[in-house]
Amino acid sequence: MTITVDQQAAEAAEFVRDPVPAGIGAAIRALDDHPRVAVVLTHPVPPGCATVAARHPARVVDVGADPEMAIGVAHGLALAGMRPVVHCAAPILGRQSSQRLALLGRSGAAVLLAPVAPEDAGLLDALGGWTVHVPGHPEETDRLLLSALHGTSPVHLGLSSRSNRSPHFAGGLQPLSRGRSCVVLAVGPTLEPVLRATAGLDVTVLYTATVRPFDDITLRTAVLAADHPDVVLVEPYRAGASAHFVARTLVHVPHRLLALGAGAGVRDIADAVRRFLRSGPTAPARL
Repeated sequence: MTITVDQQAAEAAEFVRDPVPAGIGAAIRALDDHPRVAVVLTHPVPPGCATVAARHPARVVDVGADPEMAIGVAHGLALAGMRPVVHCAAPILGRQSSQRLALLGRSGAAVLLAPVAPEDAGLLDALGGWTVHVPGHPEETDRLLLSALHGTSPVHLGLSSRSNRSPHFAGGLQPLSRGRSCVVLAVGPTLEPVLRATAGLDVTVLYTATVRPFDDITLRTAVLAADHPDVVLVEPYRAGASAHFVARTLVHVPHRLLALGAGAGVRDIADAVRRFLRSGPTAPARL
């Protein structure tokens, strides 16, 4: 394959325009304006970090390929009054890191950027106190990161290689379409396939980039407004990770729940939702 000069120039321009991934790019840029912000990096280090790291050598820490060390360093920085942002290129939440994460959470001053992993939601639920975002668009990631930098509570931003076509910035659950048959709750990057899969169906679609705390009020309101209190939950990780929150929200409302996870594509979602609707809705809710 021959690459022309014009193609090379276009690729170079693309790299210069956006050299740092969403989230960590916002954190790196924030170093210039927020003296309390520190960034802890694991390998591979995102491109475009070297220049800013040279300007702030005391606040950019490269720990190599050791995510556990990254969490420990962030804990120390938080105890010293900093607002550390930990960026990991691979999932880091697991049994070995749970104790360190618990300490990091109790320090109340850290932001964790890591890929969406199947065990993330469950582990952070067990630790408690974490705000968990799963952005569906790079602009959402940057805005949530910048907002987290001004806070004092532990925040986890689950990063994904998938992206919706456009960002949605409303906090909590945001209604994007309204219908009467059931409520479909799309988390983060699952929104695009959910919208395509439910096109033409009489369903309410709710979107959220924030899964913890769970917006029970909006879900309950949407379910009670439908003809049948049935819910389809689509998450970009383990199926049913938030099912217990749906059950708690609708504890006094007889309902059905269909939970779909990371492996579900547009056709899978479309087929599953249609079978769910045909299988017999729950009787209308009575309070």
